[in-house]
Amino acid sequence: MFLQTMPRCWTAYALASSLLLAVGGVSAAESARPVSPELRAALMQAVGASDSFAHPFDAEVWLLDMAQRLAPFVPEREQRLEWLRLIHAEAKRAGVPPEMVLAVIEVESRFERFALSHAGARGLMQVMPFWLEELGRPQDNLFDVATNLRYGCTILSHYYQRAEGRWHEALARYNGSFGKLWYPERVFKALDARWYAR
Repeated sequence: MFLQTMPRCWTAYALASSLLLAVGGVSAAESARPVSPELRAALMQAVGASDSFAHPFDAEVWLLDMAQRLAPFVPEREQRLEWLRLIHAEAKRAGVPPEMVLAVIEVESRFERFALSHAGARGLMQVMPFWLEELGRPQDNLFDVATNLRYGCTILSHYYQRAEGRWHEALARYNGSFGKLWYPERVFKALDARWYAR
């Protein structure tokens, strides 16, 4: 539903969105405090499970298509399909396009499950470990794919809603580069080159 309203060419969108960005802000993946009550509530509510495909045929078509696109990053077919099922389910649960989540993961970790940034962000979506303390869930493992996707998709969705549908702003907040365009442009480049459904 989101991708149907997204323009095919991201250059014009990037220029328009750049006018909306201001200097400053809080990062979802890179900063520590303060934490908004809305985001905390969304993450607390997100600890669970969900279904995502309306029909088995839709699942088959999407999974097979995306599995081919994911092959350069994840060579093992079974692992690709399992990760894609999880990505689709978590993206749909959070209300964001799974293709956008795939683009974010490509830019954040290049699908390296055990990725660890210099700032301590962990896993596929590079989630900061302070969230575990913030939510009172120290037992959660951010290198676990399902857990990482649950946190990351919820955080991305929160910033998308906060930005009132402006993806450049939401992505910049997610990355901690609010007020700059380099990160959103990298995500949109990956989205258009590899993940956008044609």
